[in-house]
Amino acid sequence: MQDLSFVVPVTLFMLSMTLTPGPNNMMLTASGANYGFRRTMPHILGINAGCFILFTAVALGLGVIFERFPVVQTALKIVGSIYLLYLAWKIATAPPPELRRDGARPMTFWQAAAFQFANPKAWVMGIALMASFLPETGNPWLNAFIVAAFAEVVAFPCISLWAGFGTAVGRALKTNTSWRWFNGVMGAMTAACVFLILG
Repeated sequence: MQDLSFVVPVTLFMLSMTLTPGPNNMMLTASGANYGFRRTMPHILGINAGCFILFTAVALGLGVIFERFPVVQTALKIVGSIYLLYLAWKIATAPPPELRRDGARPMTFWQAAAFQFANPKAWVMGIALMASFLPETGNPWLNAFIVAAFAEVVAFPCISLWAGFGTAVGRALKTNTSWRWFNGVMGAMTAACVFLILG
């Protein structure tokens, strides 16, 4: 029988990691405000899918690379931070919805999934998750799959809350000035996540 002792600790761990501010949640809030919840759903699902694949890969040995080659982790932090600053700039400079003429679209499923591999917080989360809560008995492949899948089941409503919050904020913004202020603040908060990554 599968060891399910990880359920409670993994739930608490994922709640603490996915309900708190981070790059994904800042971008989801901005996307929810600018594009609405429905159009942000591929972004949400992409985060879940990308993290599931990343967490599973970490459990099956990919995380060992960080342990044996610390320079890889440093390089990932730098690359991830540069890309995050680019995304923050895009958010901060986005015009109000009614003034958009460039066909702006929310992040796609595949873009969001791929971003997780450049997101140092996702790597840290995956390594901590699998190092701390992966059952020691049973099939390691099955264990990795179940723990990663359960983690994303917990994460889904948590990150969805951020997109829902953004959607509510978007409905409250009535002027172009308020939109510019909101996008500027969200861009700055997304950029601020770099300090947490490099700290």
